Amino acid sequence: MYSSQLLDHFEHPRNPGEVADADAIAQVENPACGDILKLSLKIVNGHIEEIGFLAKGCVPAMACGSALTELVKGQSVEAARRLRREELVRSVGGLPEASSHASHLAIEALAVALKQLKP
Repeated sequence: MYSSQLLDHFEHPRNPGEVADADAIAQVENPACGDILKLSLKIVNGHIEEIGFLAKGCVPAMACGSALTELVKGQSVEAARRLRREELVRSVGGLPEASSHASHLAIEALAVALKQLKP
């Protein structure tokens, strides 16, 4: 049902927790299923130096939170803004149709966090 990449992110999450002295913090919730994803970011010289996530919800929601942090850590803020949901889905080896909400939640949390930063 789930890909090996997705299960790996779930079983061995990358960048879990909150970043101290974060420059941006965003928490979003899927009202339909109750999944919650919280991101915290530390920005240095226009790049995401640190990013952490906390997730409450289904296996795909936690895996997408983990994968998202790997995809944007070290990237410029502008590059992170260009991340597409399809790239996130590919990074976890695909998602069952019923779990596509998990990738939307992660991308939405990133967008909310990045909007807090000065251009």
